[in-house]
Amino acid sequence: MTDDRDLEDIYRLRYDCYRAEGSIAANAQGIMHDAYDDTANCLHIAVETNGKLLAAVRLHLMSELSAVSPTAEVFPEITSGFGQGKTVLDPTRFVIDPSARKQRVSLHFLVLRIPFMAALFYDVDLALAPVRSEHMAFYRRYLGYAPMLDPRSYPGLAKPIHLLTTNVREQRAAVLSRTPVFGPIADMPQSDIAFPDLAGVYVPSQDRRTAAA
Repeated sequence: MTDDRDLEDIYRLRYDCYRAEGSIAANAQGIMHDAYDDTANCLHIAVETNGKLLAAVRLHLMSELSAVSPTAEVFPEITSGFGQGKTVLDPTRFVIDPSARKQRVSLHFLVLRIPFMAALFYDVDLALAPVRSEHMAFYRRYLGYAPMLDPRSYPGLAKPIHLLTTNVREQRAAVLSRTPVFGPIADMPQSDIAFPDLAGVYVPSQDRRTAAA
C-alpha cells in the first residue's frame, strides 16, 4: 500500500493492536508510525475482507543498496554480510485486528505467508523474525527459524524482542512441504501478491547473481 489514507488506516490498526496488548503507551493521534515506515526499501502489505482492513505487516528489503531496517538498529550484527552482497528480509509490525481475534478468524497463517512469499519473490538469503518469547515456538515449528541473538529492548515497545533467523533457500522446501498454504495457491488466484519492483533500492544477493552468470 502506498496511498496516504491506506497507510493511515494501517497505522491506526497497529495502534489498536499494540495498545490492546499493552505494548505501547497511548497517544492523542491514535496511530503507530515511525521513520522506518517511510524508507525507500519499505513495503506495507495489508489483508482486507469486504473492504475491511483485518491485518498488516511491514517489510524491509535489505541489500548492499540499502541496509536500513528497524531490526538492524537493535541487532546491528545482522548487517555484517552486506559488503559480500548478502540480502535480508526484515518483517515487522505484524498485526491482526482485535475483533478478528475475538471471532477466532485464523489470519496468522495468511499474514505470515506474506513475508514468506516476499522472501521467495525477492530471493533473499536471510529472513528475520524479531519476536516476543511467546511467539518463538510458532516460528521455529512452522517456518524453520532458529534463535540468533539474545533478547534486547526494542524502540517503542514495552517487552524485549528475541531475534530468530532462517536461511530461506535451505528451509523453503521443508516449509512448503509442512505448510503448503505458505506458497502459491493455484486454486486461489486472489491470494497472489503483487510485490513491486525495487530496482535501485534492492539488489538480489551476490550468490544469485553469480549463479545467473
